[in-house]
Amino acid sequence: MRYRKGDIVERAIAVLDQYGLADLSMRRLASELGLQPSALYHHFASKQELLAAVADELLERGRRPAGDDVPWDDAVVAAGHELRDAMLAYRDGAELIATVQAFGLGRVSPLAPLVRAVDRGGFAPELARAAATTILHFVFGHVSEEQAHLQASSVGAIGDDAPVGADAASFDLGLSLILDGVRQHRPAPSEH
Repeated sequence: MRYRKGDIVERAIAVLDQYGLADLSMRRLASELGLQPSALYHHFASKQELLAAVADELLERGRRPAGDDVPWDDAVVAAGHELRDAMLAYRDGAELIATVQAFGLGRVSPLAPLVRAVDRGGFAPELARAAATTILHFVFGHVSEEQAHLQASSVGAIGDDAPVGADAASFDLGLSLILDGVRQHRPAPSEH
């Protein structure tokens, strides 16, 4: 059977969700597809390129852009929740997306929606990017902890009680604390 790139990414997502990122290897994926590992390299030059495509697909699936009429800070919260939900939707999604971002791989940036949202507040470009990057790192860290707890709990390694700070309410509180700080740097209305 001849597979398209999209078919391979789809199967890679299934492998990721079933076995986790550590077991998403070219060998396992090829076996799942009934191929030799070398056949995958016709579509992806490296495992890193495959992982970037998988991360891109997870981010695309999670897209829910806020409308242009939404205030900038509400748009930031919406973008943060969009990213959180995209990462939590699949096993090890947080680790995968954060790793792809750290390596500068992939065509879909998890940072770009945050930068666009903060930009709408009239901030200087360097401040908007710094604020968006801070928010991105908060989202990555929070969701990584949240996902680790959910996964450990699901296999009985720990109890079901979420540790303080690893739930949706603490996520919202953390975002609001960061936004309170960002608002302190907002230019006066006559400045923008």
